[in-house]
Amino acid sequence: MLYVGELAGLATALLWAFTAMFFSQAGRLIGSFTVNKIRLLLAVFLYAGFLLVATGSLYPSGVNEQQWFWLGLSGIVGLVIGDGCGFKALVMIGPRLTMLIYACSPIMTTIIAWIFLGEQLSFVDVIGIAITIGGISWVVLERRFDHNSHFNLSHDHPDRGSLMKGVLLGLVAALGQASGLVLAKHGMLHAGGTVEPLQAAYVRMVVSLLVLWAITALRGQIPNTLRAMKNRRALSLCAAGATVGPFLGVWMSLVAIKYIAAGLAATLNSTTPVMILPLVVLWYKERITWRATLGAIVTVCGVALIFLY
Repeated sequence: MLYVGELAGLATALLWAFTAMFFSQAGRLIGSFTVNKIRLLLAVFLYAGFLLVATGSLYPSGVNEQQWFWLGLSGIVGLVIGDGCGFKALVMIGPRLTMLIYACSPIMTTIIAWIFLGEQLSFVDVIGIAITIGGISWVVLERRFDHNSHFNLSHDHPDRGSLMKGVLLGLVAALGQASGLVLAKHGMLHAGGTVEPLQAAYVRMVVSLLVLWAITALRGQIPNTLRAMKNRRALSLCAAGATVGPFLGVWMSLVAIKYIAAGLAATLNSTTPVMILPLVVLWYKERITWRATLGAIVTVCGVALIFLY
């Protein structure tokens, strides 16, 4: 189908723009680690319900043991470690700097996919990736980063920390996202058969949920998590974020890597900072400057290169 992978990549970016807004607010209320646990729990329920309606079963049919391993590993690397660090960075240093660090993810994905999957990109694809990342960086760096943003958190907030710690967490998150995407593609297409994106996303979510809640139990944090779920504002934000992020967003990201190279998919996914511009105008009444507009145009040009060549 024409441009299915490319359109899915852009849809992922738009969905993640909404996700960033929902989860950053929820994280400030109950902490990023708790948000990650709740959003995976809600996402698994959404996937299970959809899978039951679509196939009549709660078990993802046609997924062999090897595929379970690779998809489960991709979930642990991408959703537990990567997203866990990403949410913490989002709350600690703010969305603008976090998104800039995430712009490194396509480069990481391309290198890992080249080494691990043998994927090759054309010269025009590489130029398109470079232009897209340049446009994203131009948008994200528009405003001077407030080094004291983490002081807005209370002294006992679980995500309070230094700028350097937030940056390092962001880098780990970008690497986790890149590695998780490549591992997911390997599990979907190169592990003894083909797994459809819906089933693949469900497997990733289930394994990630079990691992994260096992860690929670070992740390004796289940009572605290259940108490946090009584915060109706935070729970509603987590529910909205889980629907557009782990459910629809992750699903679309797997559709993208099924049809196009992982590096290209990651580049399209990383247009989130541009996608978020109209949202902050509508949500926070922020004014978009000429620099943000120019950065968006440059990003669109980079995406167009990926689409057209």
